[in-house]
Amino acid sequence: MDTALPTFDREALYAALDERREAGGLGWYDLADELWQQSAGLNEARTTDHPICGGAVQRVKDPGRTSCQYVLFMLRWLGRAPEDFLTGAVVDVGDTDLPKTDADHRLRFDLAALHAALNDARRERDLTWAGLAEVVGCSPARLTNLKAARLADIDLVVRLTQWLGRPAAAFVRPATW
Repeated sequence: MDTALPTFDREALYAALDERREAGGLGWYDLADELWQQSAGLNEARTTDHPICGGAVQRVKDPGRTSCQYVLFMLRWLGRAPEDFLTGAVVDVGDTDLPKTDADHRLRFDLAALHAALNDARRERDLTWAGLAEVVGCSPARLTNLKAARLADIDLVVRLTQWLGRPAAAFVRPATW
């Protein structure tokens, strides 16, 4: 598939968060606390982690790179998948439900697994990393860096999973570190 890839609509995610936040009578900082407390048990064990900031949650709609890991907190709270917020020519990838998890875990994208899947697919399609980067609209370094990355922006991650024809959830795991 080398057609135009869909994009992640951060404004639609913001609108969904805002609607549910208002319905629950929450301020933005209250929402940030709820997002963080989804993993209350893990938070107690990982005392050096930094809680989510209400101001940062409000900025999810702004242009720029929003971490795929950060967006998972929001998607988990909404009970929605990344594909629910795609615009453009969306590829039907089947079941997009994110894994269910508990308070002792956080959902995390397994970026090394995404890198491995990309590597296999680009080889099958006889593409270099530079060729794949051109197709998905990024630099080759952003792709090769996924192998060891902890963070990547949600826009890139969903473009890559769509290019692969796989649900983003295929690369999401409940994690404790």
